Amino acid sequence: MKSNFSDIIDSKIPVLIDFYANWCGPCKMLAPILKKVKDELGETIKVVKIDVDKNQPLAEKYQVRGVPTMILFKEGKQLWRQSGVLQKEEIISIIKSTS
Repeated sequence: MKSNFSDIIDSKIPVLIDFYANWCGPCKMLAPILKKVKDELGETIKVVKIDVDKNQPLAEKYQVRGVPTMILFKEGKQLWRQSGVLQKEEIISIIKSTS
């Protein structure tokens, strides 16, 4: 069952959306970083990857112009967004400071 995007971001725990593309080099660098973020923060965060090539209307709705773009949501509200690759420590500190 495929869940609706608004259901995903409506979560009480923060949801970090990673808009990526398979052809994107920096996206490949970000993937293991996000895995470490998830491993460290565990159940306090959801990390969801969205392929912009397969989900163009969604990418357009959130004005994703470049990949990777990360957007942090909580209860349906956008708390933070950033394009490019950040290090694990930066991402964790942003999640902790915004949620």
